[in-house]
Amino acid sequence: MTDRKRFSIQAAATLLQNANLRGFFTGRIYQGASKSVCVPGLNCYSCPGAVGACPLGSLQSFLGSRPVKLPYYVMGLLLFFGALLGRAVCGFLCPIGWLQELLHRIPFPKKLRGDRASGPLRKLKYLILALTVTLPLFFALTPFFCKYLCPAGTLAGILLALADAAVRPLLGGIFAWKAAVLVSLVAASLLVFRPFCKYLCPLGAVYGLCNRFSLYRGEVDADKCIRCEKCAAACRMGVEPQKAINSAECIRCGDCARACPTGAIRMGFRTARSERGKKSI
Repeated sequence: MTDRKRFSIQAAATLLQNANLRGFFTGRIYQGASKSVCVPGLNCYSCPGAVGACPLGSLQSFLGSRPVKLPYYVMGLLLFFGALLGRAVCGFLCPIGWLQELLHRIPFPKKLRGDRASGPLRKLKYLILALTVTLPLFFALTPFFCKYLCPAGTLAGILLALADAAVRPLLGGIFAWKAAVLVSLVAASLLVFRPFCKYLCPLGAVYGLCNRFSLYRGEVDADKCIRCEKCAAACRMGVEPQKAINSAECIRCGDCARACPTGAIRMGFRTARSERGKKSI
């Protein structure tokens, strides 16, 4: 699959998840039946265009119930998306991922790589998952991620404020903090490919944990691989496909497959035929 085709899929997925175009002009949040269904990517429920619910937002919304009930439906959907696609959700279906890629396409004097050296920093998203999503869920704490960190929620607030003047006086100190986080993310995206996905996103952390067993996955044919490492040089997520193509960092973008001179790398759904017919590294 070409990068242009993947980019088109990302754009279409973003549009489908925000198909209530009228809301961008009226500032009214869509309340139709589809709002009870979670979309796979990070897309805020409060976005005026959103026609579905964010899985992390849905998890955290259960904190408001007394007694707190575990959201088995949302957890089941996350497991379903993870088992089917893994972090291909990040690479193809997440609006925030697409936004970061759009920003990274803006010309800038110096783009930063340093992906392999940033390994310890990549663990931060798992800490954020544990402290701001998981612990609040079990101990009825403040929904920290949605309240203090989520860039999708900040964008939703900005869009609502632009469309509805009545919302603007309600934006206080917490929103100012979240706006600063968003500005930092925008600036970082100019320099680094998908910085939020790499270092901060708890939803990406969940899907990353599913990468090793998801049905949509990467395969390296050991008979064709010549260990040239062109795949690793092409990977903007800092993965070394010839060593660990199903790393938790891989978003299945296909850059490595396009860079491989021998066609040793395949991205797609695992089948019994592919399992029998290939030797994978």
